[in-house]
Amino acid sequence: MNVSFRWLFFFVFAAVVFFLSFPAFPTAQAAPLAQIKNVRVHADKEKVRIVVDADGEVDYKSMTLASPGRVVVDLSGARLSPSVAKSQKIESQFATKVRLGQFDSTTVRIVVETEMYKSSSNYDVFSLEGGPVPYRVVMDFGNLSGSAGSSASSAGGTSSGGSNIDFGHETGSSDDSGSSSDGGQSSSGMTRSRSQSSAAPGIDGKRIVLDPGHGGSDTGAIGPTGVTEKSIALRIAKRLKTLLEAEGAEVILTRTEDTEVSPKKAKATDVEELQARCDIANQNSADIFLSIHLDAFSGPEAHGTTGYYYEMGSADSTRLADCVKRGVLRRLGTLDRGTKPCAFYVCRHTDMPAMLLETAFVSNPREEQMMNSEEGVENAAQGIAAGIAEYFQ
Repeated sequence: MNVSFRWLFFFVFAAVVFFLSFPAFPTAQAAPLAQIKNVRVHADKEKVRIVVDADGEVDYKSMTLASPGRVVVDLSGARLSPSVAKSQKIESQFATKVRLGQFDSTTVRIVVETEMYKSSSNYDVFSLEGGPVPYRVVMDFGNLSGSAGSSASSAGGTSSGGSNIDFGHETGSSDDSGSSSDGGQSSSGMTRSRSQSSAAPGIDGKRIVLDPGHGGSDTGAIGPTGVTEKSIALRIAKRLKTLLEAEGAEVILTRTEDTEVSPKKAKATDVEELQARCDIANQNSADIFLSIHLDAFSGPEAHGTTGYYYEMGSADSTRLADCVKRGVLRRLGTLDRGTKPCAFYVCRHTDMPAMLLETAFVSNPREEQMMNSEEGVENAAQGIAAGIAEYFQ
């Protein structure tokens, strides 16, 4: 073996030893799975409501099957608690049984035996978040046309929610279509005309409805040190209102205090409360609608910012969600969790481009501290304002 070859052999050997001395690069951790904690069934002469309780947000999709009739809903990013009943009989003409199972390692499958699958006007799937149960997927079967807000909800809590579902057939408003916000800024039944500058570029003259999520008896998510989602959302909305008005916008808040929006207050059903927020935007012919929230998960690791738009809505809603999320990311420096389609009630039932913003995770200790500070609120408001300005360019 000549000298040059020995040196080459020694160099290669040393390089191999050097790289083997380092531990393998860690792989990205999978997102924690939400746990399905309970399934509740309520049946009356109008419909069957099935509520699936989870301790965190899940994505879902559906399909229908015949012979026998079934509606199947898959919850992704979820695991089934051993304590949950795997099958429940239902004494109703609208549905006869609901079954649950762990379809694969990250998907819980729900199968509802029902003949209502034949028409999308006879079944609906949506989700709710906040209140005593962090996240709920709700399935209604029966006489649903025009029934939004007409029957008592068994889901509990008050909020918007949902993602990735292909329903959204009716836009029935509650009986209290003339509802007003606690700040007295909504219309009292008369629908206003669109702002004169609606088609012109720029924020000046635009009519913007801001919806601080939750309020009153519904705290929304609660952080590790007790910071509430409802309080941060309202602080952001108030500061954002000032920033937008300085640019010439007309800004309406669905609430200006720690209270519910529906005139029924704490007695309102989930749908009545959410519809009251939509009514303010619709009756005022807003140019855009923006619902402000903070996210939460069962574990403290989850973090970041997400923009949501109704998946069957307009391209303008998608662009609004993307612009606002991008503006917040620039100011807060949070993780980009994406711009995602949803079936949130307030995005589905508003007549203008609409979005729901999950500003940051109040369940994350660092982001809870950030969003409870004046600097965090200011940065969030400035980021949203910049995103709205970008949208109206």
